[in-house]
Amino acid sequence: MPLATSNSTRISKRFAALRESGELGIVAYITAGDPTLDATHKFVLALADAGADVIELGIPFSDPLADGPTIQRASERALKAGTTLAQVIDLVREIRKSSEVPMVLFSYYNPVLQLGLEKFASTAATAGADGVLITDLTPEEADDYRQVLAAHHLDTIFLGAPTSTDDRLAKIATASSGFLYLISRTGVTGAKDALPDDLPALLRRARNVTQLPIAVGFGISLPGHVSVLGGLADAAVVGSSLVSEIEKATAANPTPAAIDAAATGLAVRMRSLKEAARHGLSRREVAP
Repeated sequence: MPLATSNSTRISKRFAALRESGELGIVAYITAGDPTLDATHKFVLALADAGADVIELGIPFSDPLADGPTIQRASERALKAGTTLAQVIDLVREIRKSSEVPMVLFSYYNPVLQLGLEKFASTAATAGADGVLITDLTPEEADDYRQVLAAHHLDTIFLGAPTSTDDRLAKIATASSGFLYLISRTGVTGAKDALPDDLPALLRRARNVTQLPIAVGFGISLPGHVSVLGGLADAAVVGSSLVSEIEKATAANPTPAAIDAAATGLAVRMRSLKEAARHGLSRREVAP
């Protein structure tokens, strides 16, 4: 069911600015509530100040099938700390007091259904969220979801994969707004040393079916990945390597000093990624 997409969300505006400057965007994923919600607040501001273009806040879930071990452990820590979807939405509201960075709620569908679709959309929009990505919701099952979110001016982001046919990619793109998230490879999330050889072909297929910005995720972790993607995609999604940075600093003992160290580490990593995005080997030319 076609729905009009919003051209006025923070996500759309950020991608328009990136396109104008010829710069690859960086979408940063972290798990909300790992190790605490207050820590997540600090991490989001550190990433935004260091240049992250969009923040994905992962809603911790007990059965995160699409996630690799790093993000699974982060979800376990966040759930153990008592993190809920409602609390993450409240966190978005607090972050909005000091930052306009675009924010996406990244979740499995069960927590959304438990909260209630209308309540979820209205509270998320009022809090200042810009979009939602539900990892286990397909376009065929998403008519009600898309209608409710569109009514609250929230972007609906769906996942395309290497296994998606051209017709399937077109259907996923039609259901999406804000940007199209392309999974670079089959399998679960996790940092990798190299990008898949067939990724350029997947991006070409996606370009043929949508005018939306395309963000590539799964396995993106190094400035070299970002440099190469600059001539191919509109954004790189970096997740597991950031979550690992938090884990290394805080998992053993999440003291205030450890949380500060994690925030510093995230900022350093983000600056190196943005440097590659701005000056990468394949930085796209801007039409005069």
